[in-house]
Amino acid sequence: MKILLPLLCLSALSACSGKPPEPVAQPASAASSHVAAPWDAMKADEQRAKDVQKIVNKQAADQEKQTEAQTQ
Repeated sequence: MKILLPLLCLSALSACSGKPPEPVAQPASAASSHVAAPWDAMKADEQRAKDVQKIVNKQAADQEKQTEAQTQ
């Protein structure tokens, strides 16, 4: 108990030292970056799926053209 009171006083005095806290520097890129919304990842996945579907459709059309060219 004798040690607890001086430690409590010391911590209270150090907390109230009067010095302002050091400012936290933010990187310039973080300040100008886009704030991510919860659905941004879903939109990116949806766009990726659309791009893949375009590629698959193009490959299917190319394969169909090759098949028609071979049968003629």
